[in-house]
Amino acid sequence: MYEGAVILESLRVGTELTRIPLVVRKISRYDVSSATTGRPQVWSVLEFEVEDWHAETLSRELASTLDAPGWYADFHNAMEIFVVFPGRVFRYARGDAAARADAQAFGRELGIPEPQLDWTE
Repeated sequence: MYEGAVILESLRVGTELTRIPLVVRKISRYDVSSATTGRPQVWSVLEFEVEDWHAETLSRELASTLDAPGWYADFHNAMEIFVVFPGRVFRYARGDAAARADAQAFGRELGIPEPQLDWTE
């Protein structure tokens, strides 16, 4: 089982994720006064679980539905991590510092602020 989160405002308008059964663990809304220019000041976060056999499909679906630039979603299990950007998926073993650095570097290229490149390791 993978656990993760997606900021709902990061999804393109008109997006529907219907083919992947997600278990919703929590829905929260946060005031993000530090949001960069062009970002909403309030974020809605959906925390979820997804079965192992749906992880790859979910990563592809998110890669095609996340708004660009500067958004990502992530999810992980005990052994690996998916970090999904618009049009790009990073999948690596937990603890692989080089792969994490590659994903963070890509996020920086998209203009994601450093404090937000903090997904669960």
